[in-house]
Amino acid sequence: MTGAERISAAINAANERGETALVPFFTAGYPSCEAFAETLLTITERADVVEIGVPFSDPMADGPTIQRSSHHAIANGASLTWILASLGELGDRVTAPIVLMSYLNPLLAYGLEPLGEVAAAAGVAGFIVPDLPLEESAPVHAAFRDAGLALIQLVTPATPEQRQHELVAASDGFVYAVTVRGITGGANGLPAETTDYLARLMRVAGEKPVCAGFGIRASTDVAAVGQHVNGAVVGSALIEAQERGDDIGAFLAGLRATRV
Repeated sequence: MTGAERISAAINAANERGETALVPFFTAGYPSCEAFAETLLTITERADVVEIGVPFSDPMADGPTIQRSSHHAIANGASLTWILASLGELGDRVTAPIVLMSYLNPLLAYGLEPLGEVAAAAGVAGFIVPDLPLEESAPVHAAFRDAGLALIQLVTPATPEQRQHELVAASDGFVYAVTVRGITGGANGLPAETTDYLARLMRVAGEKPVCAGFGIRASTDVAAVGQHVNGAVVGSALIEAQERGDDIGAFLAGLRATRV
């Protein structure tokens, strides 16, 4: 199967079990490079898809928690080359599809064609590149497609509907719905404007899975999101659990939510 097929299949399988697909995010190399393998395997056991952040010096699309973890990881020596080598060493011990979230510069510095080949060989299923405009994505998409890798697109509440159609058509594996305002109040657990936005995006996406992220911190948030989309991405809350020294396996187990 291609990376996109593996990702979609994992999300759909969770939904078929009656669960909201869980997509945890953590930064590679945080809290240490030595802990990377153990952290990933622990997360993999409780995730449907795992999103791994490639540390970057100026992570402009991330909040302070993820920025903090990224700066620590860089100081620890984490890099894209090291991440791919580490994933390759783990091999089939990683049972969930892996998506790397990276800004564009590290990918270009590595080289798109060799990156596609090495990433696929290391078991990576796809990439999220938040600073890559759709209009400039053709070379990246082509290199990844040739290697069987997904390129996942992000949509926000400010994205016009026509643009949503374009991004959905270009997105592989799932569509990443940025909620921006996070999860607050409301009879259904979500603000009305967020509910409307997710409903519109689901109609545009058709059978392509949609996973929502930003501001999802607890099982109630996962449950609320799961009423409207296929999956939930949990990032800052997981990294904060790492900062506190919590049992991240138990933290993730507590996030599981049954779809209504």
